[in-house]
Amino acid sequence: MQAYQITLSLQSAFATSLKGDTLFGQLCWAIRNRLGEAALNQCLEGYTNNQPFAVVSDAFPDGYLPLPKLPSCFYQLPEGEDRKAVKKLAWLPKIELQKPLKEWLGHAVNAKTIASVSNTCTSDAGGSDAHVATKAATSTATNHTTSLSEKHPQPHNTINRQTNTTGEGGFAPYSIEQEWFVPGLRWTVYILLDTERLNVEDCQQCLADIGAFGFGKDASIGMGKFQIDAFQEQPLPAQNNANACLTLAPCAPQGLGFDSQHSYYQLFTRFGRHGDIAVHQEGKPFKNPVLLAQTAAVFSTPPPTSGFIGQGIGGKGDLSKTLAATVHQGYAPVIAINVNFRDCP
Repeated sequence: MQAYQITLSLQSAFATSLKGDTLFGQLCWAIRNRLGEAALNQCLEGYTNNQPFAVVSDAFPDGYLPLPKLPSCFYQLPEGEDRKAVKKLAWLPKIELQKPLKEWLGHAVNAKTIASVSNTCTSDAGGSDAHVATKAATSTATNHTTSLSEKHPQPHNTINRQTNTTGEGGFAPYSIEQEWFVPGLRWTVYILLDTERLNVEDCQQCLADIGAFGFGKDASIGMGKFQIDAFQEQPLPAQNNANACLTLAPCAPQGLGFDSQHSYYQLFTRFGRHGDIAVHQEGKPFKNPVLLAQTAAVFSTPPPTSGFIGQGIGGKGDLSKTLAATVHQGYAPVIAINVNFRDCP
């Protein structure tokens, strides 16, 4: 599989987080809509047998990688930092990757630092109409933000199409939470692609389709829009003499024989639902829950030549009663890292 780095500029608020497994699901729908169902079925052949056609990462701030979710004993704690400040150091500048892992916490930054750099670059970019419009649309994310995004409720009304008015009960006003990201901040997505099943041009066009229509929840009312600034073939970042894997997306490690004594991850449950036209098909829109290891997990296993670990989930009705062939990305691209597990017995 070939590795590619995609740079995105966000064009609107989002109602769904840009996670790798969700983005993969949207990619499958985009392939079906642009290239046809036969093309999608061809891409998905062998998906649950360790033969994915694509493995997609989360979106990360451009130039940064997630700090591994490791106990503090693996790191040299920065001098003069209090415990709360250290816990907010979540992002490692990519240029520091080759430093020993034990030193990474000293080079890591918090969201406020990234936001400040982004706002400085935005201010220096000039005063074009498009730039001013983007700043106005994202005015809730200020130079003083302590995170990469801010969430705000957006009021809505449901319209009774018989009376063309709002009403009582089911027609009462409601609100939807929108997530606005720091203006000017670009995001990076890594994708491993089997170009014999999906060529680069089609993959890029399908991702562009997602960005134009909108990603995730409430895309039909303007949420989740982005544009692709760059799509470049580039090997995944890696440390020398690696003996472990750092995941760049949620994954399903169950039953794969990883060393449980030297694997570190946070669990979460994905309560997925169908998208696109499957929402309107007979049956239930919700999929069966899936237990996953959160992004930035560390697994003590030699980095695979394929560039990913995990497994494909679903197929044959295991994940969905509405669409029996439904699969979920339980794979994750990985960064090969060197961990001295003796530092934290």
